[in-house]
Amino acid sequence: MGANPIAGTELPYRRIMSKHITRRDDVNPDEGEREHGDVTFADPTNNKYPIDSEEHVRAAWSYINKKANADKYAADEVETIKGRIKRAAKKYDIEISDD
Repeated sequence: MGANPIAGTELPYRRIMSKHITRRDDVNPDEGEREHGDVTFADPTNNKYPIDSEEHVRAAWSYINKKANADKYAADEVETIKGRIKRAAKKYDIEISDD
């Protein structure tokens, strides 16, 4: 955490990342739902990177860290997806390095 940019507040400062992920033209979101069912996705806009089980969390982390996959998103979108995967990893006691 860095210095709080809001003078006079006691709240810790945290960098806010965008939660919006753009709809990709190369993906059919219905495919993700058909393949994985009604689960939580790290990219819920496109139904990519399911994070509903330990196996899926590990796979999601592996896939989003492949350059070819990450390059399909803006940098802030990748950061959002990785943040969601990291939070899911904590639920399954999976240790994930920062990159």
